[in-house]
Amino acid sequence: MQQVEKKQRENWGSRFGFLMAAAGSAVGLGNIWRFPYLAGENGGGAFLVIYLLCILFVGLSIMIAEFAVGRRTGLAAVGAFKSQNKNWTFAGALGVLSGFFIMGFYPVVGGWSLAYVFKSVTGLLAAPEAIGDAFGAFITASSEPLVWMIIYLAINLVIVAKGIAGGIEKAGKVLMPTLFVLLIFIIFRSVSLPGASAGLNFLFKPDWSLVTGQTVLAALGQSFFTLSLGMGCMITYGSYLSKKEELPSNALTVTGLDTLVALMAGLAIFPALFAFGMEPTQGPGLVFVVVPTIFAQMGGIGPLFSVIFFVALTVAALTSSLSLMEVVVAYMIDEKGMARKPATYITSAIMGVMCILSSLSMGTLAGVKLFGVGFFDFFDILTDKIFLAIGGMLLAIFVGWFMKKEDLKDELTNGGTVAFGLFELWYTLIKYVVPVIIAVVAIMGIAAIEQTSLMIFGIVIILVLAVFSKKL
Repeated sequence: MQQVEKKQRENWGSRFGFLMAAAGSAVGLGNIWRFPYLAGENGGGAFLVIYLLCILFVGLSIMIAEFAVGRRTGLAAVGAFKSQNKNWTFAGALGVLSGFFIMGFYPVVGGWSLAYVFKSVTGLLAAPEAIGDAFGAFITASSEPLVWMIIYLAINLVIVAKGIAGGIEKAGKVLMPTLFVLLIFIIFRSVSLPGASAGLNFLFKPDWSLVTGQTVLAALGQSFFTLSLGMGCMITYGSYLSKKEELPSNALTVTGLDTLVALMAGLAIFPALFAFGMEPTQGPGLVFVVVPTIFAQMGGIGPLFSVIFFVALTVAALTSSLSLMEVVVAYMIDEKGMARKPATYITSAIMGVMCILSSLSMGTLAGVKLFGVGFFDFFDILTDKIFLAIGGMLLAIFVGWFMKKEDLKDELTNGGTVAFGLFELWYTLIKYVVPVIIAVVAIMGIAAIEQTSLMIFGIVIILVLAVFSKKL
């Protein structure tokens, strides 16, 4: 299919800037918050091995596909699908909707992380036994979490409003190296603690007796979601790439950096966890309750390491939320003809209202339910369990079955000027293997949703998008 004629589009200023921004999109709360607790609940080393295999064969394949679709069309999620096949516009719209809904709760958690930077030096660690209660009191408060959420969202607004090269790329060049330095600092302290070797053994010495079907599903789900796939982020970022860039090598670099940060998060947390005799199966409360408790037991230097850790967590969250906001803003620019700044302001305002509802659903609005859950869980379950997996599956099917093989090869070899020796393997994976694997994750994830009405609502939304896709 011939490419549509396009207007002049913003571009990344440098390859390094793009890599930092794209890696930043992939690196988020999923790496530093979700990966450690999933590894802890699913056997440590065995989970890690399965996770790495899933990253290599599923995550990397989808990453390459999203970059290819974005750059070939030069358009963000909705326009990219529409320009190739109007009947598939709904798949791009699903990505935009996913990014929009994720930003209905993600800045809330980003605000928690930002708040804990300051709480680390204002008495949080003084009473280790009360840290769990303090966290519960904080997130259920009616005003304090809102203040931190607004500050966090405002940072996103300012950066995205400045554009690709002047905003997102410039921020990525600072934020990502900062994240690596902060994590290295914590790792050195963590692995030097007496008894830390037990944590290293847990993370890197697989115990295959702990592996179950749930372990495999958890690893596959994490490998997919951690790379910001299925939500239009990498299609959008790919659309700003020049034709000179080598897509497979860039995808490999971004995937590698994301995986490295997840491993670094494990190295930062598990050695210290075992050194202080704590269980690795702490679940989602690992970061905001268990980790501060560890730092509290370090004595005088505890607050310093706590500050460093939560700065790192905030940076990781910020690099991801920037890309999520950009997906929606890019849609308004490409499809609605809006200027960047008004598009950013309107998007941020609507997201702000959603975040207020999500935050208050922890306390003041706890009794208000949507399909049996609060606002925070509504946005989370709808995206994490339904939209993202189906969005990724649709992307794989679209690329493998509805785009011309020769067009894909042309895009991934820069018109035959660079080599991609694994093209046939990649094409086979994306056409036959990846859709099936993601379908399994999607079906298992959706089946696990306890709120049947919410599950039906999510599926209906996708069907409505499909029916009215040509009008989007």
